[in-house]
Amino acid sequence: MKESFFFEILTPQEAKARFFSCWKEKPRPHEFLPLEAALGRVVAMDITVRCDLPAFFKSTVDGYAVRAADTFGASEGLPAYLSVVGEVLIGHPPAFKVGPGEAAWIPTGGMLPEGADAVVMVEHTEPLDERTIEVKKPIGPGENVIRPGEDFPEGAVAIEKGRKLTPQDIGLLAALGVTEVPVVIPPKVAILSTGDEVVPPHVDPGPAQVRDINSYTLGAMVREEGGIPVPYGIVPDLYDPLLDALRQAVEECDLILVSGGSSVGPRDLVAQAIHALGEPGVVVHGVSMKPGKPTLLAIADGVPVVGLPGHPTTVMIVFHVFVREILWKLLGLRSRPRLPVVAKMGRRIASAPGREDYLRVMLEERGGELWAIPLLGKSGLISTMVKADGLVRVPLEREGLEVGEPVEVWIW
Repeated sequence: MKESFFFEILTPQEAKARFFSCWKEKPRPHEFLPLEAALGRVVAMDITVRCDLPAFFKSTVDGYAVRAADTFGASEGLPAYLSVVGEVLIGHPPAFKVGPGEAAWIPTGGMLPEGADAVVMVEHTEPLDERTIEVKKPIGPGENVIRPGEDFPEGAVAIEKGRKLTPQDIGLLAALGVTEVPVVIPPKVAILSTGDEVVPPHVDPGPAQVRDINSYTLGAMVREEGGIPVPYGIVPDLYDPLLDALRQAVEECDLILVSGGSSVGPRDLVAQAIHALGEPGVVVHGVSMKPGKPTLLAIADGVPVVGLPGHPTTVMIVFHVFVREILWKLLGLRSRPRLPVVAKMGRRIASAPGREDYLRVMLEERGGELWAIPLLGKSGLISTMVKADGLVRVPLEREGLEVGEPVEVWIW
């Protein structure tokens, strides 16, 4: 075991840099899913446009298709007079042309007839009789019209590889005629809870025992980020059973999360077992953050392993700081799927310099502004996480945050 990794407390940024310099994610396999089943999945390859979208000149308003030049100089006092030569039916190509001094009724989404290059809104016209209208406002060529390919031209990349599909993406793919989508196969994430005091949720805990919270919390968070949780149950605080469970997880999964049993000290069975799995083993053991100081980062034969402290709130915070980013890389995400919101700090918070503090906060709206209200409590109290809307990071170079100070809130 590389003893230099023990008692070497790194900043979260240093810990990430060391871990990601040692681990390189492998290309993920992909599968094709029906369009209606692809929401929330990550696109495995660029999806290009096979033909112009839209494929024809299309009106964006109800009105009259005209030659723009015929409206130049038109006004309320001196309107332009145009002859109505037809009506465009939605979903049908016009069977007529619009010549000089002519117009045709057209609905929103209708195809412009040949000869027309703009659409005047119905609000800016007045019928004189069944065959003649007044145009009271001039328009320019292309006004109220979408050109072919203006949305997406043929050959353009509509959705890039690494994008997590949103409802609007699904709509775009439908417009492009894509019915099967190439998506990344989600990574399998092994979840192990350790501890002689931990029992399954259906068991009534005895004295000094607690129900297994972390397996279920981690499983839900993994699923929320796009991974597939694979529970390995509760492992006792014994080296051999832990090593056997970890070896099985390395063979079957793409990421391993171990909660409990992680401490900054030589008796850490989790670190010892992980280091025995394969090179390079433990690369980070101890991070200058609160809560989460005993966090462990390792790699076993190319499989990332994260050792999380046992307190449920700490597990969620360490997942937020480290595990999400590992999952995003496994999924091939190009950018973070969520961004923080900005709020004002609701009270003064003191912090020890030299470490990052992560505060659980509840958001309140006051006078049209968001305020982040700290929920103070020990890391073993899950109630603060349930009440919290997100986290605020206190940078390690700061000694606290002031009331009213703008802060970034990372929403759960």
